[in-house]
Amino acid sequence: MNSPLTETAVDFRETSCCIVGGGPGGVLLSLLLARKGVEVTLLEMHDDFDRDFRGDTIHPSTLEALNQIGLLEGLQKIPHGKLDSLQLHSGGTTTTLATFSRLGIPYPYIMIMPQSLFLDYLIKEAEKYPTFHRIMGANVQRLVQKEGVTTGVLYRGKDGLWHQVTASLTVGADGRFSKVRNLADIEPVRSNPPMDILWFRLPKKPEDFHDKLCFYVEGGLFSFVIDRGEEWQVGYGLLKGTFGETKLAGIESLRANLGKVIPWLANRTDALRDWKQVAVLSVESSRVKKWSKPGLLLIGDAAHVMSPVGGVGISYAIQDAIEAANVLTDPLKKGHVSEGDLAEVQKRREPSVKVIQKFQGFVQERVIKLALTPNRPFQLPWYARLLLSIPILRNIPAKMIAYGTNPAKIHNP
Repeated sequence: MNSPLTETAVDFRETSCCIVGGGPGGVLLSLLLARKGVEVTLLEMHDDFDRDFRGDTIHPSTLEALNQIGLLEGLQKIPHGKLDSLQLHSGGTTTTLATFSRLGIPYPYIMIMPQSLFLDYLIKEAEKYPTFHRIMGANVQRLVQKEGVTTGVLYRGKDGLWHQVTASLTVGADGRFSKVRNLADIEPVRSNPPMDILWFRLPKKPEDFHDKLCFYVEGGLFSFVIDRGEEWQVGYGLLKGTFGETKLAGIESLRANLGKVIPWLANRTDALRDWKQVAVLSVESSRVKKWSKPGLLLIGDAAHVMSPVGGVGISYAIQDAIEAANVLTDPLKKGHVSEGDLAEVQKRREPSVKVIQKFQGFVQERVIKLALTPNRPFQLPWYARLLLSIPILRNIPAKMIAYGTNPAKIHNP
């Protein structure tokens, strides 16, 4: 909730669009607007982008968008990995859940790259345009409003002093715990998926496989591994609210269970020595009813928090950014963004968001919850096995992960 402004700013910056949050959605929107000559100021709370436990996936839809604006070739020169399929291992059998090469698409893989490198690359491209401005260490604390319209923000800088940015449009792209959303009194409607994820890394050996995302289910245990170059990123599933008892059982119990569900990792679980190496990711899914107010727009996780199923959160934030740029570039250049313009962004993006969230909820309730049920043999539901066995239908999961239902394309790239 915004209180009357009593803070005195030491300086004032005017811009057309103020974007709060330097994640993939915020950075790409900044770049797309700057390419079209729109004055844009990006505010990022942290001093750099090199933070752990962030998504490292760049989906085919994003690769195609970057190719549209001539940035894919440069991105491909940065060291990266590729995921060409998703597999499920359970009860001694392997089931292929998705194979991107069967889709007949230009880039039949998910690129794996540390998000810090991806963001740095986009920032360097954005800085080629004189209308792009970036301020790091900018902690937004207030919305500036006039007659019910958001006209900018107040933030504390690295110097500890107040600074003001005035803008025709303020965009909240600051993630699932969005400060902008909170300041605007916009409440998300939350669901409670049936799990949390323990997130940690283990060493990788030269003989280990690559180019696959693998899920493992065994005896009420659920885990998955993602190739991060020299290490494995490991996700270990828990029923919602059971982390306390898991921690009480000790790190040795976690190592033992990990060795049971992923036997080939058993000889390196001793690298997991302390709970300080483990992050707890609280899985949730939510969506705000209205993405905008006069002078203000929410995109990405600020508007709709995704569960980790399919790893599509970054992809959908980027598609929000693309449609926002498509709709808002001309109004911003003219100096006036109407409520109808902002509503049009939600109109274009919300149907896809609703579909993928329903898909994620279905997988969590009907598959993952079953996988986490102890003392019960696990098997994919019959309809999932049927879907994956029919050639004309088996590509549906891969297509949903790669593109969603209506991927955004950059207009007039």
